[in-house]
Amino acid sequence: MGEGIRVEYKEAINALPANLFETVCAMLNRDGGDILLGVNDCGKVNGIDAQHLEKLRSNIVNLSNNPQKLDPPFILFPKERSLEGKSILHLLIPVSSQTHRSNGVVYDRSEDGDFRVNEPHRIAEISNRKRAAYTENKVYAAVMEDDLRLDMLPKLRNLMRSRDPNHPWSSLTDEELLVKAGLYRKDIETGNGGYTLAAILLLGKDETIHSAIPHYNIDALLRRVQMDHYDDRDRIDCNLIDAYGRLMAFIAKHLPDPFYLEGDVRISLRDKIFREVVANFLVHREYMSAHPARLIIYKDRLDTENASNYRKEGALDPKKNVPFSKNPTIAKFFAQLGWVEELGSGMMNIGKYLPHYTPGGVAEYRDGSVFTTVIPLPGGATVSVKRLKGIDGVGEKVGEKVGEKITKNQQKIIDNMQMNPSVSARELSGLVGISQRKIEENIAKLKVMGLLRRVGPAKGGHWEIMAGNAEEGNLE
Repeated sequence: MGEGIRVEYKEAINALPANLFETVCAMLNRDGGDILLGVNDCGKVNGIDAQHLEKLRSNIVNLSNNPQKLDPPFILFPKERSLEGKSILHLLIPVSSQTHRSNGVVYDRSEDGDFRVNEPHRIAEISNRKRAAYTENKVYAAVMEDDLRLDMLPKLRNLMRSRDPNHPWSSLTDEELLVKAGLYRKDIETGNGGYTLAAILLLGKDETIHSAIPHYNIDALLRRVQMDHYDDRDRIDCNLIDAYGRLMAFIAKHLPDPFYLEGDVRISLRDKIFREVVANFLVHREYMSAHPARLIIYKDRLDTENASNYRKEGALDPKKNVPFSKNPTIAKFFAQLGWVEELGSGMMNIGKYLPHYTPGGVAEYRDGSVFTTVIPLPGGATVSVKRLKGIDGVGEKVGEKVGEKITKNQQKIIDNMQMNPSVSARELSGLVGISQRKIEENIAKLKVMGLLRRVGPAKGGHWEIMAGNAEEGNLE
């Protein structure tokens, strides 16, 4: 591509370039971009001396938290890349919702590079442009510490340390951390300091959030049988930190996690894919809009929809389109917790792991006034057992007729087998939450009831769900 408004090359064989943070500042103030350290202006890869690589990376993290180099701070996490057999550092700079300075000077970005912005009216233009685009920066002067869940901060610091033992925020006081994170700032119109909408969304008590945004809530729905209503629901109206955990728990409750090895290490495909879905769902919502936010699990797919502050309308191609960050301050906070990475990486990670979770599946993204995501689920239309009165009851005899009721655990076994026909009894034990012996007993009952049969040997075979008459209590 060569250098441009969103791409910058810099030499860095054994030291950081003196003007590095001028470029970081300019990109934060404009449209973000990529900085490659170890590449000269002509695009020649000279690399970084291996013995200085870790020091340079550590210096970038620390200096991006230094208000003299970057004010307000914006912690960066450079990635080591190998190019033409040499090591370089890649800095992906997101657009910021705040106006930044480096060494006290505001910088902006153009095709020709970085330039100083000295005139007050030009600085005001940058600030006004960001205020109009990013509602997360709205200051609520009446909000006090008692309106926030500051008791959550020790847990959040531990999450930051788990990602980086020397995380620059881990040793800050609560007040310093909130300022560094951009959650407490000065309103440039009134001159008054206060907590922002981002602070309320991330750490606010329930009543504080609903005072600021009365329409706020997130609906998590399961629609596999009751399509006009729902089979399960979690109506979430808490802060985004807790909302993230509840959405992940809802997904874990209703979606399988098939066995998968990456190299010789087992990883959770479900977590790899859906933590990206959930984080993007929360981070990129336009919270001032009253459009409802929904995450819905169907038989064959998971959908999300939420209000969007968009630049481009229509389908997004993860290989070509980098989504516009709606809430950079919230995204930055999630990044420090390790819940999101660089802008656009979520789509790439979903694209990487989804073919292993849902063979042949391709995620769909569409931006506009409403942002939608569609993630295909394994097994197509999931076979589900009709829920009859007294579903918790099951006869003591294994030889009961097919029309008898099945238990919730048997329903879970069938759901997981439908999504992963090769699943083992041992894996089902972890997915259903009962012992392997109980799994095997329930499988035997399902076989006798005519709902299930084994095809092929114990090793290398698979389960087959037998369809029947739903009115008689069999499979739909």
